[in-house]
Parts: sequence; C-alpha cells; structure tokens
Amino acid sequence: MFMHNKRLQYTVRVSEPNPRLATMMMEQFGGADGELAAAMRYFTQGLGEDDPGRKDMLLDIATEELSHLEIIGSIVAMLGKGVKAQMAEGQMKEAELYQMIGASGSSAKEAILFGGAPALCDSAGVPWTAAYVDSRGEPTVDLRSNIAAEARAKIVYERLINITDDPGIKDALGFLMTREVAHQKSFEKALYAIENNFPSGKLPGVEKYASMYVNTSQGDGDTTGPWNTGDEWDRVDDLEQVMPADGGDGTASVKLPAKDKKVATKMAERTMSDPSADPTTGADLGAGPGAGRTKGGDMGGAPDIESAPAMAEATKGK
Repeated sequence: MFMHNKRLQYTVRVSEPNPRLATMMMEQFGGADGELAAAMRYFTQGLGEDDPGRKDMLLDIATEELSHLEIIGSIVAMLGKGVKAQMAEGQMKEAELYQMIGASGSSAKEAILFGGAPALCDSAGVPWTAAYVDSRGEPTVDLRSNIAAEARAKIVYERLINITDDPGIKDALGFLMTREVAHQKSFEKALYAIENNFPSGKLPGVEKYASMYVNTSQGDGDTTGPWNTGDEWDRVDDLEQVMPADGGDGTASVKLPAKDKKVATKMAERTMSDPSADPTTGADLGAGPGAGRTKGGDMGGAPDIESAPAMAEATKGK
C-alpha cells in the first residue's frame, strides 16, 4: 500500500519557463533510462525476490524512484507553464503560438495532447514502454543490469545539468544524479554479498572456452591489456586454431524424418541455380552510363562520387 506525501523529496525551484528545456527533461521522465523505467524495474524485481534483504532494498529504491519521477515531472510542469497557459487560453496570436510550440522541440501531437504538461514519453516524443524493464528474475543478472542502469542515468543527468544555467534546476538535478550514485553502491553491495556471483546463474562455464580470448579484429590498432593477455587468458591470434571451436567440421546439419527429407530434397532440386547459365537480365536491357560492364558493353561510370552529379546531367536523356 502506498501513501502520497505532498512534499517533494527535493524542492524544485525554476527561475523561468523554458519549454525547450522541458522537452529535454522528459528524457528522465518517460525515457529508457528515466525514473519511471527505474521504478518499474526495481518493483518487479522486488516483488519476485525471495531474499528478504534484497527484496527490502529493491522496494525501497523503487519507491524512491517514484519520488524522483515526481521531481522531474514537477520540473517539466514548471518549465512548461507558459506553453500550457497559452495553449489553454489562446491569448497569443496564431503565429506567436506556433513559434512558441515550435521552439519547445515537442511535436504537434505532444503540444495538443499534453499542453505543456509532463507525459509518459521521452524527449523525442516516443511513448514509454515496458520493454525498458529488462529484468530476468536472476539476482546476479538483474543487479548487474541495475548497476548499469544507474550509471546510464547518472550520465544523462550530467548532460542535462550541462545544458541549463538555471541554478534551481541544476541543484535539483545534482541531487537526482547523486542518488543514482548511491543506488549503484547499494546494488553493488547486494551483488557482492552473493557468494560465487560470477558467472551468473547456476551452470558453470565449459572449462576449455572460459579463458579463451579470440583476436578476431586484426591489423593496425591491435592492442593488448589485462582483458586479453596474461595468465588469465589463452589468447588466440591464429583463428584456424579455434575454428570450429568444438573440433567439428563447422557445418550446420539436422536429422530429418524420411518424409521431410524427401520434400526438402525436391525443394533443393527445384530451386537449384545453374552456374553455367548467363541470362540476359533487366540490368542488361536497361543499362546506361554508370552501369559498368553489361551484355550491351562497358557503360562505364563516374571516376569518383564528386563527379557523379555532372556525369548524370551530361548523360540525361541519352
């Protein structure tokens, strides 16, 4: 059961309306890394959690995230006060109202439907979706995801702080940003309170693959570091050593029932290409300058992309 306290967790002081900034702030209201996504992520994890300590922590943080949603929503509402009033009362001239709405960066749909109030969408007007809640029901997976989510949210708050000179908004955003840091610390403590928390899940990794580092991006820029060299790694530079990794022939196969195998063979025969054929195609029949070599001869092409427009103009109608 919830009860709403009418006081915000942190006081919101906005110097003046700014609909453009309000639109940007929406990212932390209804965006992928926003406060609603965080609250729903931690609530669903907490409700499904069997460990009493983690359950309590997740529900504590989930509830606090709702209070952060209230703070961000209040900032958006204060920043959009002018737009909301003008949309409702229609005191501005048509052109001035269009200009005000356009300057906000919001879509016409947002302006008409929500009238400058916070809505469950991000800064681009994309509606909030439960797909942002990436819980898996495995504590060592979800806690790592939560740590990453708090880190992403902190960076978004940093960027929002950087784009405003309003001291009251900076102050409130600094509070919200720092709470992301605190939550990350709690999630890390909870993760490392689980013995043998890596790898995630119950099953151990297969030994011969667990310490293999495959250098699949080779050439200038190859770099070594603790992520691919040292006693913890068996580094593979010659990919032939591990292709296929299981020692098989590297092909895909399936055991089909006899009736399916017969039909599959017929389909393969029907759709088989004739490598000796050289059919005349639509590309041959319609070839013009720039088509390269076709059955009608060498149609050439532009020497470089900068010359292409001039060549197209010169050969127009030919």
